[in-house]
Amino acid sequence: MATLKLPLADGTLVPYTVRAATPWPAAAARPAFNRVAYAAAHVVADPLARANPWLDAALDWDATLAYRRHLFSLGLGVAEAMDTAQRGMGLDWPTSLTLIERSVDAATGIPGATIASGVGTDHLDPAKARSVDDVIASYEQQCAAVERAGGRIILMASRALARVARSPDDYARVYGAILGQAREPVILHWLGDMFDPALAGYWGHRDLDRASDVCLDVIRANTAKVDGIKVSLLDDAREIAMRRRLPDGVRMYTGDDFNFATLIAGDERGHSDALLGIFDAIAPAASAALAALAQGDRARFDAILAPTVPLSRRIFESPTRFYKTGIVLMAYLNGHQSHFTMVGGQQGARSLVHLADVFRLADAAGLLADPERAAARMRVITALHGL
Repeated sequence: MATLKLPLADGTLVPYTVRAATPWPAAAARPAFNRVAYAAAHVVADPLARANPWLDAALDWDATLAYRRHLFSLGLGVAEAMDTAQRGMGLDWPTSLTLIERSVDAATGIPGATIASGVGTDHLDPAKARSVDDVIASYEQQCAAVERAGGRIILMASRALARVARSPDDYARVYGAILGQAREPVILHWLGDMFDPALAGYWGHRDLDRASDVCLDVIRANTAKVDGIKVSLLDDAREIAMRRRLPDGVRMYTGDDFNFATLIAGDERGHSDALLGIFDAIAPAASAALAALAQGDRARFDAILAPTVPLSRRIFESPTRFYKTGIVLMAYLNGHQSHFTMVGGQQGARSLVHLADVFRLADAAGLLADPERAAARMRVITALHGL
């Protein structure tokens, strides 16, 4: 097996030999899942586009859509144009809408393919928002565009709303207005400030207990229009407590990339479904684990996902908003794209030590599809860092 030198946290270089590849089951061998599972999918930048990487979102559409088909083939749904796709960190609304339209088209004709798409207010400059009416109008514009495309809505948190809201009542007003117009039940998304500092104090409170109360009140007032809520606070106890207070029929979609395995497995009092960025990076393992869970094999589920949790925690470590770098690194190592280049130049958001740790943890979890290729590509990255 291939050996390469990788740095440790103290700056020393040590040889590392990759393991043999893990043979994951073929798609045809997997039963239907007993959890709803969406992978929030990344986008593939076009490194040859004549654009300013920090300012312009230029995508390799073929590679981007091919990755969605890969996720569909594993039985996973796609959560489109979310923060994993660098929404708000390089991916603008016009490009997001094109991405949504093309992804919806790509899902057409694929048996069982499901897709839900992020709707926000990111075309509205938060500094120019003057009132909640501006926020409502912005949400309405994006909702209408996604529904015209045939997409299902994930209602993302709004930086503009966080800026202009003066009380929890403003949140209730905005969400009530938008949910009341939705054609079908939507998924709400509460993204914590560890993912986006501009969302601090969402729901009108910095105290998360009080914020949870406001969020639950909004859901209870609009239950018929809420399929579920994705909570991304990286706090499993809080997610469980909130899940147990949801109205009947409203799902909890875990967005906890630190504790997803136990939250999805659940207990006699319930479980979380999944809408996770880490599922992009660990898709073959996630698919195999969910299939085992559907067959009642909890031990197999745990055995598959246990080694992916340290990988996820490393990818999503603080500053958490830079987790996309690790997600795209995994796609590059596994041959889903020919380069390690990201929208906004975000491939430079993590250190070489961090990237080396992700490589080792991915190998330990059996997530390097072709270890020899992955090692060769990792050598390119270390060479670019002067090694």
